[in-house]
Amino acid sequence: MPAAAVDVLIRGAGPVGCALALALAELNLRIGIVEKKSGPAGFRPITLSYASRLILERIGVWRDLPVTPIETILVSQAGGFGRTQMDAADAGVPHLGYVLDYSALAAALRAQAAPFFTTEEATSASCTVHAEGVARDAEEIRYSQDAVVALVRTEPAPRAAAFERFTAEGPLALLPLAGRYAVVWSASPARARALADAPDAAFLAALAAAAGRRPGRPVAVEARSVQPLALRVREARVEARAVYIGNAAQTLHPVAGQGLNLGLRDAWELAQMWQDAQDPGDAALLARYAARRRLDAAATIRVTDWMARGFTGSSRLSRAARGVALTALDVLPGPRRFFARRMIYGPSALP
Repeated sequence: MPAAAVDVLIRGAGPVGCALALALAELNLRIGIVEKKSGPAGFRPITLSYASRLILERIGVWRDLPVTPIETILVSQAGGFGRTQMDAADAGVPHLGYVLDYSALAAALRAQAAPFFTTEEATSASCTVHAEGVARDAEEIRYSQDAVVALVRTEPAPRAAAFERFTAEGPLALLPLAGRYAVVWSASPARARALADAPDAAFLAALAAAAGRRPGRPVAVEARSVQPLALRVREARVEARAVYIGNAAQTLHPVAGQGLNLGLRDAWELAQMWQDAQDPGDAALLARYAARRRLDAAATIRVTDWMARGFTGSSRLSRAARGVALTALDVLPGPRRFFARRMIYGPSALP
């Protein structure tokens, strides 16, 4: 696409920006995508919710994605009582989520959105959408954790169950992915670096001790890396003829895998707001969009932040509080169903 005036200029060609372009494809809008250059991406597992599946189906990219479904999530804590199990039936969906490598999703969306790419910035746009990642002017709160990401083979191999294990230092997730587990393990920065650099046998032994017996015995590991963790939230989601979505609006802790799902809901709802828009940059229209996204974003940010902070600590009181919360969720089907649907759909889970 040559440089020219467009109705919507999307800065950023990641999954959220490309999903927005594809959601707008049927509208009478001129769309341009400006790519932000980045280095090669390493292994980065992501979990898509069932709601994200519906969005990706509607924009035509779901069918060929190499996903591994999650039917059950078992949540527990290391060194203490309390557990809860959430099944797809709890939320009334065929699967609770789907795991794949970020690069596979990004490639599929980029291929579909290729007609919208421009090599130069458009000379003018009615509205600019910032989807290029972390906004420099976002308020940042650095967590006292980094995440170790790895791909682990276990015996027996995983099926369709995911595990979320709360440890004294932070949450540990084991997500089924193509016959192995994608591991996202939050720990203090020093501990995370030590785990990433440890010999394979030492890492696998530490993982077995932290994860417990239910996921199986870890026997091989690859693709280890460390990712710093922070909460970044932009104070204003919209400006004059500009809107911020995905990580440009908010970057979350990876616990419960909500960040990308929230970003896809940002993109989908923005596209719905523009269905009959004469001017995508109209101030009143953008203000309504920001108001409609406020509940979903605020609630998701608070829940993930609470899980990252409130479910850590090794004191007897901390372990007891976690145990009570997990046990209550396990024995009360109403709250368990609400929590599962809230993580999938956003505010539409509200009664």
